[in-house]
Amino acid sequence: MGQSLVKNYIHLVFSTKYRQPLIHPPVEAELHHYLGGICNRLDCQCIIAGGYTDHIHILCMLSKKIALMKLVEEVKSHSSKWIKTKGDAYKNFYWQDGYGAFSVNPSETGRVFDYIANQHSHHEKKTFQEEYRAFLVKYHVEFDERYVWD
Repeated sequence: MGQSLVKNYIHLVFSTKYRQPLIHPPVEAELHHYLGGICNRLDCQCIIAGGYTDHIHILCMLSKKIALMKLVEEVKSHSSKWIKTKGDAYKNFYWQDGYGAFSVNPSETGRVFDYIANQHSHHEKKTFQEEYRAFLVKYHVEFDERYVWD
């Protein structure tokens, strides 16, 4: 085969260090836009970036030119540096060490898009920890609760 053809939709999820509720307007929308820009710059077309006060969701297409781990490293490091320029309230801003990355069937991208777009109403009923555990169970990811959070 002479051509490499790839279409991998990825749903990334990660939180602030210790799940601190640091992401609020007006920086919230700017951060989501900035995260999408990082993905796009790395040829990982961002479909949507969103989240809540203590975590982020990104739905993107993983480029055939970059490893998933490198994408996450770039997104987290650049956005962490950027948000620290937004004032003293963010000088100690950090992302958690880990992340969740889940493959998404192309026929399900609309559902994941809507889920990310509705994070604020979703988290009126469920914490990030409850949400993340549900993802791990849904995708049959084995985990040890002692090592999931930082």
